[in-house]
Amino acid sequence: MKNLILIRHAKSSWEAPLKDIDRPLEQRGIIDAHLVAVNCANFLPSTYVIWTSPAKRTLETSLIFAQNILYPIESIIIKEELYTFDENQLEKVIKSCNNIFESVILFGHNGAITNFVNKFGDIFIDNVPTSGFVSIEFDTDSWEKIKNGKIKKTIFPKKLIKS
Repeated sequence: MKNLILIRHAKSSWEAPLKDIDRPLEQRGIIDAHLVAVNCANFLPSTYVIWTSPAKRTLETSLIFAQNILYPIESIIIKEELYTFDENQLEKVIKSCNNIFESVILFGHNGAITNFVNKFGDIFIDNVPTSGFVSIEFDTDSWEKIKNGKIKKTIFPKKLIKS
């Protein structure tokens, strides 16, 4: 069994004239990331590895989650190839994962995340929102052979915020 948790980076700021890769989180993004991180703890596998895109907003989101789920930040793996908006590139990275890892938590970017979830999951999701958490289980022992996954849990900030 392989478990993949995809988390879209939190809401980022467009205020400063920065390169896309250098955009930081905005205040709402920081709040939403903490909210989802606190609420996802009961849905995490017992062991896992965390991968993140090197983009500032994605790295900051992974650090917020690590802090909340007590994951050592020095163990977060930054993968340059996760700075992608293309689901085929994302699929290639995931399928290259070493099979010694049963579970991966991956912080990345949209279109890639929503399109990957809809290609491999069993529930259609119109749009994985910023800070969105999607857990998919695959009935295989090989990352290279993942297909037809089962979405086990979704956590989206809007559904957690009490009106």
